[in-house]
Amino acid sequence: MRSESEKQLALRYELRFARLEKYRARVWVELCRAFFQRFIKKDNTVLDLGCGWGEFINAIEAGKKYGMDLNPESPKHLNPEVQFIHQDCSTKWPLEDESLDVIFTSNFFEHLPSKDNLLATIKEANRCLKKGGSLICMGPNIKYVGGAYWDFADHYLPLSEVSMEEFLRLGGFREMKVTKRFLPYTMAKGVQPPIVFLSMYLKIPILWRLFGRQFLVFARRS
Repeated sequence: MRSESEKQLALRYELRFARLEKYRARVWVELCRAFFQRFIKKDNTVLDLGCGWGEFINAIEAGKKYGMDLNPESPKHLNPEVQFIHQDCSTKWPLEDESLDVIFTSNFFEHLPSKDNLLATIKEANRCLKKGGSLICMGPNIKYVGGAYWDFADHYLPLSEVSMEEFLRLGGFREMKVTKRFLPYTMAKGVQPPIVFLSMYLKIPILWRLFGRQFLVFARRS
């Protein structure tokens, strides 16, 4: 039986993303094809942390795929090859030490209810990654989003690229590549630029510095 919090989570996703579901899927296919796939080998074991409706993990090519989320509706949107893990990410994951090549998370950490939850989650990511494995995290940069950050009722942790890097170091990561401006802020407000614009945007980093509102951090487990 679903808890009240799970029902609310499922409702939030429905209200925010149902109308844009097909467009968001197309966006993530292009993001994976044109950018993220180069960092993920096709035989890698990959976890999408806070996978939501699975736009990333469905689109990326990998040998073994996991999606973790508290949303009970997530499995309905995941491709058959994705193994779903339904749990609180700040508790111990049902995965072996050093069993993952890549952990990816997008616009998720800001939804965690406390800094302790975030740090516990990062420590679990560090435990489950193989040596040399990567945690790729993207999220709204409070420096550039400003007050619009609070337009979402379930945003709890205001993070910048600097605070994100500090949390990652506290969680055991040492090697970091930090981009303070990457993608524009959100697809939840109904704007649907043509996919060709996204392809061009990804190829011209100077545009990131003009329009980017989200940080992108690659943290490598040593």
